[in-house]
Amino acid sequence: MRLRAGNGGAGVVSFQRHGRHPKGRAVGGSGGPGGNVVVEADEAMSTLLTYKRNPHHSAGAGKHGRGDFQQGKRGDDLVLRVPLGTTIRDDDGTIVADLVEHGQSVVLVEGGRGGRGNAAFLSPQHRAPTFCEQGEYGPAEWFEFELRLVADAALIGFPNAGKSTLISRISAAKPKIADYPFTTLEPNLGVVSIADREFVVADVPGLIEGAAEGKGLGHDFLRHTERARALVVLLDPSPLQTDEVDRQYEVLIRELAAHSSELAARPRVVVVSKGDLPEAEISADVLRDLLGEPVHVISSVTGAGLTDLLHSIADAVDTAMKAAPEREGFMLHRPLATPFEITRVGDEWVVSGRAAERAVALNDLTQPDAAAVAARRLARIGVDEALRAAGAIAGDDVRIGDLVFEFDDDDA
Repeated sequence: MRLRAGNGGAGVVSFQRHGRHPKGRAVGGSGGPGGNVVVEADEAMSTLLTYKRNPHHSAGAGKHGRGDFQQGKRGDDLVLRVPLGTTIRDDDGTIVADLVEHGQSVVLVEGGRGGRGNAAFLSPQHRAPTFCEQGEYGPAEWFEFELRLVADAALIGFPNAGKSTLISRISAAKPKIADYPFTTLEPNLGVVSIADREFVVADVPGLIEGAAEGKGLGHDFLRHTERARALVVLLDPSPLQTDEVDRQYEVLIRELAAHSSELAARPRVVVVSKGDLPEAEISADVLRDLLGEPVHVISSVTGAGLTDLLHSIADAVDTAMKAAPEREGFMLHRPLATPFEITRVGDEWVVSGRAAERAVALNDLTQPDAAAVAARRLARIGVDEALRAAGAIAGDDVRIGDLVFEFDDDDA
């Protein structure tokens, strides 16, 4: 998404005139800063679809200053609400925020600074300043938003194993269900209540052998299991599956381990689906002998075995919650950008960077006082020294933004 912060408002030149002072007192107000772009996790949000449809967003601009010391109003912040579990990357692919709790927020782009009015420049050297600052443009940056679901339990299994049918039976989720592979291309969340217990289940798209290497959209599918506390391994005994249930189990666990060894070690519940088929109980007995642990047999059509299964999932979630600390989100504090950079472009020296642009952001640099202020600012942040070090000599053209001026090397 392309996010733009608000522009800062411009300062103003204004004087309060009275008899003995033709120019009067400087009373120009400063412009308001532009609004920030803020992203906030909201438990009421479930998808990022609204941002996929509209990827361009801007915060409000600050108002200009006015006379009589009237300061411009700050621009309105743009608050983008996202689901819990949203990860944000910048244009370089660096994760800058991982929002997993309701109310967690991060400022992604800061608004442009408001320009100061002439009243802010009053000093012994400038008793009646006739210049002010322009407002700063709000920067625009690209970000990638990714939703990795936060669920208590994840249903994993081969395509057509019955995951979507199961989640539709045990919760209010309404996933797309059809009899062909990869019907589920995006995870579905369902809230399950059993007795006085409640947990969230994610229906993860079907995994196949080679998923950890990206086969069958494997990377996209596996990443949605990363935040599940427990795993529900759903195995399909029907003749439509080319692999027997023991082979399905082996492939699924191997793919989970290849993606993350910690993920494969989480508490899990093993389930044979389609219990109305004669092969189901036979397959379950094979697994019990192989694994030496309970194996549930269920039918999402008839409801057989679902109550016992849900209690087992709730037990596995409780075990996982006791064993592991709650996952915390984070916001990356990015280092301050370099104040300016100097490059040679043709016959010009180009000085780029917000600090340099701020130094010359005055409304009228043809005024000697304004030009002197800009020169002192550039010298103070080290632009003159950097130009000399880069090889600039007196008379060279120097460009800062849209301004071009002649380099005057006083130390030459």
